[in-house]
This record gives sequence, C-alpha cells and structure tokens, in this order.
Amino acid sequence: MSLLKPPGIGMSCFTMTFGAISNLTALGILARVRLHRQSKAPFLLLTVALLVADLGGHVILGALALYRHMDWKNETHFGEPTKEFCQIFGASMVFFGLCPLLLGFAMAAERCVAITQPFFHSAMITLAHAWQVVLFVSCLALVLAVLPLSGVGTYTVQYPGTWCFLRIHDPQSTGDYSLVLAFSCLGLTALIFSQLCNIVSIVALLQARRKSYDVNPKSTSFRTRHMSSASSSSIFLSLDVEMLVQLAVITVVSCVCWIPFLIHILVLQLKESPESPEQSKDGFTLLSLRMASWNQILDPWVYILLRKTVLFRIYSAFHTQRPTETLYSSSPDSRRRTLSLH
Repeated sequence: MSLLKPPGIGMSCFTMTFGAISNLTALGILARVRLHRQSKAPFLLLTVALLVADLGGHVILGALALYRHMDWKNETHFGEPTKEFCQIFGASMVFFGLCPLLLGFAMAAERCVAITQPFFHSAMITLAHAWQVVLFVSCLALVLAVLPLSGVGTYTVQYPGTWCFLRIHDPQSTGDYSLVLAFSCLGLTALIFSQLCNIVSIVALLQARRKSYDVNPKSTSFRTRHMSSASSSSIFLSLDVEMLVQLAVITVVSCVCWIPFLIHILVLQLKESPESPEQSKDGFTLLSLRMASWNQILDPWVYILLRKTVLFRIYSAFHTQRPTETLYSSSPDSRRRTLSLH
C-alpha cells in the first residue's frame, strides 16, 4: 500500500490530551462517591472499569499514533511501520475497542437485573461477581487481540498509514476473514443487547411509577397530592434512575460512534469481489474510525454531566410548578370552618 502524508499532529495531541483529562476527571468524581446502598457497588466497579479502559485506549493508542507522526517527521519517506510495531498497534486497537463495548453491555445487564429483579440482585449479585465479569471481558478481548500474534489472522497498516488493524480489505485467509467478523459481530451484539436491556429497564421503571400513582386514591386532599408529587419526583431522581439515565445515554453514544465502523467492516467482509489497491484507500473507514474514537472521549462526560445534582436541576427547570396561590386555596367548606374557629 502506498502511504500518504498523515494529517497534522495537532489533532492527535488534542484528542489524546482531552480524552485523558476527561476520563481522569470522571474517575476523580467516582472516587468521591459514597456507597449508600451496597447494590450500587457492582455498577460502580463496572463504570470504573469502563473509564479505565477508555483512559488506557487514549493514552496507549494516542502514544502509538504520535509515534507514527514523529516517525514521519524524522524520515524523508513515510514508509510502513515494522511488523512488531503494527502487531502491537493492531492488538491494542482490538483490545481497547472491544472492552468498552462489552463492559457497556455488562453494565446494562446489571441494571436490568437490579431494576426488574431487585431482591434477586440484592441477594445474589455481589462485588465479586462484578470483578469476575471485568476479568472475563478483559480475557475475551485479549484473546481476540493476540490471535494474530500466534498466526491466526494478520495485522496490517491501514490507510493513510497512521494506524494498524485487522486485514479488513481483501482478507488473505480464513483467519483474517473470521477475526474481522468476530470483532464486528461481538461489538454489534453488545450494542444491540445493551439497548434491549435499557428498554426493559425503562419500561419497568415507568410501570413502577404508574403503580405509585394508582395507589393514591383520587379523592385525597391537595396536601396528599403535593406529597405524592414530591414522592414521584424523588422516584424520578432515585439512584436507579440516575444510573439508568447515564447508562442509556452512554449506550446511545456508543451506537452513534461505533455502528458505522462495525457495519462498514462487516459489509467489506461480505463482499464477494476482491478490492483493488485504490479501493483499499477507503476514506469512510478512516472517518468511521475517528467517530469510534470519540466514544472514549464522550463516555466520561456522560458521568460528569448526568450526575444526580445535574439531573435535579434539569428536572426542576422543566417540571411545571403549580401557582403559589394554590397552596393556600381551599374549598368553601374549609373557609367556613376556618371562620368559625375565630
């Protein structure tokens, strides 16, 4: 592949620095969270694992990309990287690409069980189980990442020469074809099931809120209705809703960022005709990869911005308050009783 001059080094420095600062800020916020409920611990552990994976992806992949830029500046001809460098770069891309997607699915499944089966979750789901999930996800991503190092599939330099990945253009062997399919299908499956778990959790919360309204009789006084309104707002701002809002937003962000890249490389594998060298210079692959890299930047901002205090302000701003005078309004009978007391 003939390589072109890579884009400016400024954007790579910016994304790596901004992403690292964002993830460190989110980790600092989570470090100050106090566990008021033990059932919150597994979700927080998975969240920390997700942010650490995002941070590692930014620092390691950013450093490798910067090395390629510096390598070009120090050479008169921008040539292909060494085989060892490309293997390290490609393995890091696969590992830090899969880990956030799989951890996002684990977080969605954990919240779905906690909301739909709270007693089972409190009794059976512990912090040790969360550690086991993190270990399993890490091992699964690591196994897929190191398979090309053992001869199953290959890592190749990708257009325009600033990154390495699995052979997505014109696979040369069954291993190349299978690994790209595995990466794409695993990522898409994690995103789809994350969305399904979030939908089930949202429906369960809406049903619980509707039941809380049905419990209150319609002929209650305004004070009871006011207390019911306050209770419903506390339900809305409960811990389950806070975590679910964060999880739903981060899943949507992951879908927007990752689906173009995952579907694109999947479609490339399903093409029957081999690609020409000019077709391998695919600008959409590079664009979709940049979109995917922004997922690691946006993830921490979901937890920074969608905290309980921020949700409370948003809810207060959009919640329609009753007029102040209704607090003191009463029926004619109540007025007569008040006059008789005087």
